[in-house]
Amino acid sequence: MTILQGKQVSKSGAIHGSGHIGHNDTDDGFSDLHPAYSTLQAMAESNRCLYCYDAPCVTACPTSIDIPGFIRKISTGNPDGAAKTILAANIMGGTCARACPTEVLCEQACVRNVSEDVGVEIGSLQRFAVDHLMARADLPHPFKRAPSTGKQIAVVGAGPAGLSCAHRAAMLGHDVTVFEAKAKPGGLNEYGLAAYKMTNDFAQREVEFLLGIGGIRIEYGKALGCDITLGALRDGYDAGFVGVGLGATNELGLPGEAFDGVDDAIAFIEQLRQTEPKSDMPVGNNVIVIGGGNTAVDAAIQAKRLGADEVTLVYRRGAEHMSATEYEQELAKINGVVVRHWAKPIAIKANGKLIGMEFEKTELRDGKLVGTGEKFEIRADQILKAIGQKIKTDDLAGMEIAGGKIVVDENYQTTASGIFAGGDCIKSGEDLTVQSVEDGKQAAIAIDAFLKTA
Repeated sequence: MTILQGKQVSKSGAIHGSGHIGHNDTDDGFSDLHPAYSTLQAMAESNRCLYCYDAPCVTACPTSIDIPGFIRKISTGNPDGAAKTILAANIMGGTCARACPTEVLCEQACVRNVSEDVGVEIGSLQRFAVDHLMARADLPHPFKRAPSTGKQIAVVGAGPAGLSCAHRAAMLGHDVTVFEAKAKPGGLNEYGLAAYKMTNDFAQREVEFLLGIGGIRIEYGKALGCDITLGALRDGYDAGFVGVGLGATNELGLPGEAFDGVDDAIAFIEQLRQTEPKSDMPVGNNVIVIGGGNTAVDAAIQAKRLGADEVTLVYRRGAEHMSATEYEQELAKINGVVVRHWAKPIAIKANGKLIGMEFEKTELRDGKLVGTGEKFEIRADQILKAIGQKIKTDDLAGMEIAGGKIVVDENYQTTASGIFAGGDCIKSGEDLTVQSVEDGKQAAIAIDAFLKTA
């Protein structure tokens, strides 16, 4: 049984359709990828957990959620208590339940995989608990602030890392000002995740819930290097945190890359997330997506669901080398995306307008990727690039940059005194929302310790 097949068996209606999704069905194609559990489903699934001591699923979770603990609370009819257990470790447990690759993290580590070939659906149980608590308007915020310290902390970036840092710092009694370049908070959660993973404006509802602790103010339209500077943060605040992500995208380096119809996959996903109804989003008839990560897969699937006749995802190496999980790769195929491996783009073809792309087949020789000399073309009126991102170095003077990432010590402190950093802009582990949340949380704890000794 493949990963995807396992998901289909265990989650009713998990995969919406297959093959071509026509223009008339566009908006339906962006409904929940995995429908939420009912109370009965959650109770049944929670009773599959063995409540392991020293559970491997906890070790596999970057935020170290007490997974057996929260599942046990669901099984005893206490979903709100389960949610508090989750959120104490991961304040963005709702998003992570929807978008985290649980199939290669906690669920893969589940001991049930050994006896039954299907682990406990931890992600769905996590979503059930968090959604249940967030729907309880009659309850106060589950966390209370410590007495005020009088300290002011600046956070740059209202993405997962920045918001996680802000929440934990507020819990510790500090006052936090968040500077966000865009018009909405959420970062990747709002602008970068596939629309069918984040339905019903969940990213914004999660931020509203997070801000319920108090002590956090967000200023929008404030970009580092343009509207604010590191120097100003150091002068005006007791400490700062930089969670700017990776704002710049890599280029193919081919002539014609600026041609109309050649777009960044991230920009495509961002535009789609902000478009309502989804059917208003333009898409090509024949779309090529370049890349092998989850962003490439998300872009390809969404192009297909928008109504593209043919979507081809092209990756320079083999399937086993793709950073997209096996589940995501299979999901692309089920949605009618053609996946071609061992091919690199060598030319953008245009004749007044974009008409396609030329590729050269590749192979490994002595461990090095080389072209074989064999070429082929794929027609396209839209090309989406998903070949990675890099950090924007605007106003990062004073911070050491290595390998395209901000250098931090074991306490998330940069080489600029009093300035900490976390998320995708540092090299701390996987480039995942859940890792960014952990970075922000741990950085806030480190900032608190720093302020106590300053």
